[in-house]
Amino acid sequence: MAAAKTPQGATGIGGSKGIKGNKGSRVGKGSGQGGGTGRVRGSLRSVGRALHLPARGIRKATHAHGAGESGLGKLIELHGVNGAGDVMITVALASTVFFSVPTDEARGRVALYLAITMAPFTVLAPVIGPLLDRLPHGRRAAMAGAMLARALLALVLSGAVVTGSIEMYPAALGVLVASKAYGVVRSAVVPRLLPPKFSLVKANSRVTLGGLLATGIAAPIGAGLQALGPRWPLYGAFVIFVAGTFLSFTLPPKVDSAKGEDVALLAADENHLHGPHLKPVKRPGLRTVGIAVTHALGANAALRCLSGFLTFFLAFLLREHPLSGESAAVSLGIVIVAAGAGNAIGTSVGAWLRSRAPELIIVTVVAIVVGAAITAAIFFGAVLVACLAGIAGFAQALSKLSLDALIQRDVPEQVRTSAFARSETLLQVSSVFGGVVGIVMPLNGTLGLFVGAAFVAVGWLATVKGLLGSARHGGAARPRVA
Repeated sequence: MAAAKTPQGATGIGGSKGIKGNKGSRVGKGSGQGGGTGRVRGSLRSVGRALHLPARGIRKATHAHGAGESGLGKLIELHGVNGAGDVMITVALASTVFFSVPTDEARGRVALYLAITMAPFTVLAPVIGPLLDRLPHGRRAAMAGAMLARALLALVLSGAVVTGSIEMYPAALGVLVASKAYGVVRSAVVPRLLPPKFSLVKANSRVTLGGLLATGIAAPIGAGLQALGPRWPLYGAFVIFVAGTFLSFTLPPKVDSAKGEDVALLAADENHLHGPHLKPVKRPGLRTVGIAVTHALGANAALRCLSGFLTFFLAFLLREHPLSGESAAVSLGIVIVAAGAGNAIGTSVGAWLRSRAPELIIVTVVAIVVGAAITAAIFFGAVLVACLAGIAGFAQALSKLSLDALIQRDVPEQVRTSAFARSETLLQVSSVFGGVVGIVMPLNGTLGLFVGAAFVAVGWLATVKGLLGSARHGGAARPRVA
């Protein structure tokens, strides 16, 4: 009887094994009834395992060489989140403001976008650095606030991109200002999170590479979400920035400490103070940044100006005259990839050089960019335009890391954090200025690239003598006690 009741396929002989068989049949029945749920749970577990391995790899890379213990690894991850969220918003706005309408109308829309967003930022940017200097104890809160503001504004934009309402422009202004404010605070935070035996150049290169990697991953995802509808990249940005809000507070509390800090003055010495600082200031000699830093900052500003110019000028030029055999979107994508690859290579080379001869590096790379821009203007063509974008990206990254090295070498520690914040603000304003010029230029490739070359040539000629003089003296022309 027991054997007869044993389900088909049971292997037991006798009562006890028959009972095991019955239990197995009951379990099998339960599994059959919940088969759908089991399959879903199994799929979720598989996805979780698939994501867990790369996540562990990313965490291992960002926390290597003491970056985990110092908190730099957290900042690298936060900067990656920032880049991913920004590119989602860029994809949504580019599709709405740029690609969805005829070229002439697109130029008008982008001009309006610049007027309503970037022009006010040019006025606000000089205030951001000093304001954050006065609020040093709230750097984590400031970064979280910049993330949360963009998360909420992404929701506002998700409705505006569908209706085309005017609220899109003030919302875009808010996104831009919040993004720039994050960049300024991030520059000020890095010196507080250096692991032992880590230079600022190495730390900044890691942070930059983390942001570039995240941007490269998020860009195709944003394009895929855009295919579902104009709102979806903005929903993605909302989720990313909310995560960034919480991640900001995982940074170590020491980033909020202002012990021993003072406000930097972006002047070579007391004789070069300007504006409100003509009045006597407390310890001006220790608060000025030195001639090498001011000239390096001028050269970097010229490169940022070129970057902003090329971004807008080539966007419209390639839309009207795309690369041979390619669509406008693909042509612009090729140039963007070339610029991004150049930036990544420049960042890697900067980390490898380890702050060697920063003045000579800046002089050399800026001269190369001038030559590349003039060559591309004379022999205007698809390959040369892509090469110019790559060279400009390479030079911008390497020159910025050299500026970081000079700040670490020449600027006293008590004003170093402020110097990073204020120099970043100036560089962002330079990029805005270049973008404004790029939008109003006639769509003539040769003329436009000559204008871009002129930007960099003026910056190079104005700084080369001072940088070479500083290099000859080994940066020791004005020794100071920090």
